[in-house]
Amino acid sequence: MSSEQQQLTPEQQLLACQQAIAAWQQAFNNQDAAGCAKQYHSNAVMEAKPFGRFEGRAAIEQFWQGIIDQGFCDVDYTDVTWTKHETEGYLLTSKWTMNKAYGVVHREHWTLGEDGKARLISDEFEVLGER
Repeated sequence: MSSEQQQLTPEQQLLACQQAIAAWQQAFNNQDAAGCAKQYHSNAVMEAKPFGRFEGRAAIEQFWQGIIDQGFCDVDYTDVTWTKHETEGYLLTSKWTMNKAYGVVHREHWTLGEDGKARLISDEFEVLGER
């Protein structure tokens, strides 16, 4: 755990995670793949079912750019649950919808960086259908 994390209360850490998912959502809804990718740690791993596994911020940005280029937008999260991770950060699970698809977030693991900002270290979500 970084010294920044030790200085923050669990409530402050959770708030940082909640602010980070809001920033990701805003970037996506603004059609900003680079902004989405900035919400991931540089060595993050994303499992996007059924698309595959993407490792590192550059690969993740490329994935989101492809989704945006296909006309996907207007992501919204419902039934959001935050759970404190046993060692570091918080886990998010939820349902999500977009203009052209819907699905579930199985597990987003948000951790704080040395700069005190929360970012995704891992992301596992699934597309369940089209709209």
